[in-house]
Amino acid sequence: MKRILVVLLIASLCLSVFAQGAAEAPAKPQEIRVLLANHPYGELLKAAIPEFEASTGIKVNVESLQESQLTQKLTTEFATNSSTVDVFMTRPLQEGLLFIKNGWYAPLDKYDFTDYPGASVDIGRKDGKAFIVPLVIEWQVLYYRKDLFAQAGLKVPTTLAELENAAKVLTKDGIAGFGSRGKGAAAVTQFSSYLYNFGGLYLDKNVAVFDTPAAIEALRYYGRMLGTYGPQGIVSMSWENLMPVFQAGKLAMWTDASVFLGQIVDPTKTQIPAANVGVTSLPAGPKGDSPFIVTSWGMGMSAKSQNADAAMKFLNWATSKELAIKGMLTNIPMARNSAWKDATVQKGMNPELIATQAHAAKNGYPLDRPFMSAVGQARDLIGEVIIEAINTKGTSTKLQALATEKVNAVNELLKKDGEYGGK
Repeated sequence: MKRILVVLLIASLCLSVFAQGAAEAPAKPQEIRVLLANHPYGELLKAAIPEFEASTGIKVNVESLQESQLTQKLTTEFATNSSTVDVFMTRPLQEGLLFIKNGWYAPLDKYDFTDYPGASVDIGRKDGKAFIVPLVIEWQVLYYRKDLFAQAGLKVPTTLAELENAAKVLTKDGIAGFGSRGKGAAAVTQFSSYLYNFGGLYLDKNVAVFDTPAAIEALRYYGRMLGTYGPQGIVSMSWENLMPVFQAGKLAMWTDASVFLGQIVDPTKTQIPAANVGVTSLPAGPKGDSPFIVTSWGMGMSAKSQNADAAMKFLNWATSKELAIKGMLTNIPMARNSAWKDATVQKGMNPELIATQAHAAKNGYPLDRPFMSAVGQARDLIGEVIIEAINTKGTSTKLQALATEKVNAVNELLKKDGEYGGK
């Protein structure tokens, strides 16, 4: 009996010592996995993450990917239930609808959305729940070389006819007069404003209509401009390919998203003095003056996150007013209302860019691609038509038939997902 009591006493002491040691052992630091886009705001966040880690003690394992690679990686991981991601940048108009339908975003019930335009939040909302925090808004603008315009005696174009004339005049001495995205699916967003300005649409009440006479006219114009005055290899070029051409002084005009101004004039990356770079509203077309203005990027949390509290801390920090102002001061157009009203921003941000935002906010169209679950496949299909237009400088005799073929294919995608609005 005494032997049993001794054994129990020793065991008790051992457990006590073990418990005390366990209590004194340092807690394992929290870690989260964050996926960012290779985008101006993604780069800003990546550079600031050490500050977040130092202030919170949370370790951030960050990955930065090109936008299409980011979407593909997220889709693959979520679909195979293998993802360990906690927070990620996301495109509401690209994958938002699909991700919400599949339950891949965590609902953000505790996030304060009062500082955002209602429409920018609604694009990522379903059944009264919001799933995406708006980050960046973008609209289409025209970047141009002020010095080349002055040398040629040209005024800044306000119509697409004037844009074409300027491209013709400025295409010389190894300089391409005009550039815009020509790389298939990537071109769809930038072609959208041209489509609207000619009176066309991608979808009308959830029916594909980009084969109408207005759409074909827009395609021929875009194809003629890029095929005739664009850089060599334009059908393989997206924004990341066109920007270096502009910065090297080999491109006179470039239409793309407003978010790139800060990078264009970065003195470490460009040969063109900032004083020679102008930004103005996209010229009006024969049937409209409606550049796209969209919530291009947002941020979401994974529904499968195992670190929800730490992930929410990161989300609040990454979408904070302070970082939004920091982004604005580098000419990244942020979604927060208060950032636009900040006195420091109004004083420090490019006034030409601010003017284009006001124009787009008043006249713009809120989509830059077909808004549907299978948007990636739809963009691939539309991209084929755009490439045909560019390769033939807008003269293709099969453009109408090809557009109608792709319209039918997009409508089949809509039907498959239960989103078709026709009979």
